[in-house]
Amino acid sequence: MALVKHKWYRFILCTTVIASFVVCYLKLHSLSNSKGPMSEHTLEYFLDKGTIQRKDAADIEWYHAANSKSKLTEALQDSAQMIEADVLLNGQDPKVPIMAHPPDNDSDITLQDFLKEVVKSDKGIKLDFKSLAAVSPSMTLLEEVRDQLQGPVWINADILPGPRGTATPLDPHVFLQEVAQKSENDVLSLGWTTGWDVDADNPGYSWEMVHQMEELCRSLKQPVTFPVRAALLPVSFPQFQWLLKQSDRYSLTVWTGKHDVLTVEDLLLYRQNFSKTRIYYDLLESQIKQFKGLPVYT
Repeated sequence: MALVKHKWYRFILCTTVIASFVVCYLKLHSLSNSKGPMSEHTLEYFLDKGTIQRKDAADIEWYHAANSKSKLTEALQDSAQMIEADVLLNGQDPKVPIMAHPPDNDSDITLQDFLKEVVKSDKGIKLDFKSLAAVSPSMTLLEEVRDQLQGPVWINADILPGPRGTATPLDPHVFLQEVAQKSENDVLSLGWTTGWDVDADNPGYSWEMVHQMEELCRSLKQPVTFPVRAALLPVSFPQFQWLLKQSDRYSLTVWTGKHDVLTVEDLLLYRQNFSKTRIYYDLLESQIKQFKGLPVYT
């Protein structure tokens, strides 16, 4: 009888171990088993959910700055598929990751509480890191809820200086070391610090800037999207055309500053020359409506 129990125990133990390995395998290889190029994984998720009807990154809607309890509640009820929020360490002890955008250094919601609410939904999230010190503890918190998160996770930071950029970028090597091994199924959103002067000529992204970025991203395994300032795109087309040709893991996320001078017709060059799966548009609601209303928009 004891021998039978022992064999039964070993059978259950072996079955549990095998099941655990299968779950881990599926999780770690979910990217490689996707139906399309790596840059399309976010689109495939929302297409399967039925919240978009075609593989067109322009159809992904964004909710910005969900950096408070009330904003997060609103975001979770909104039609937007992706929720963007900023992460830094709070200004007082204990030092924990909170949802806030500089110069704010306090918030009524921590990243831990933010994630507790997000796991109840099928939304995607984009965590925009404003502090290098916040990255490691944030990735630990993210790991704790990996199995519960349903939607795509984008990890964003400005890691290189860009056109007219005055803010200090996060150290690219330290940032990537912190996130690359802990975000195998995430999208890395890696950008440049930029500026805009309404009274002067604004240079575009230089060849040196895109070459530096591609060198950093070449060995990464994750899909990478490059957040690019919309107003600078007309003078940066050759650079980004080259960049996207380097890997099918790469995409662009077009964004705009509130005071930028943007002519939406200038975005058609990118719309017409790149796959619609590789250009996301994180624009103001009025701008995206105007863009989609252009007679030649398809």
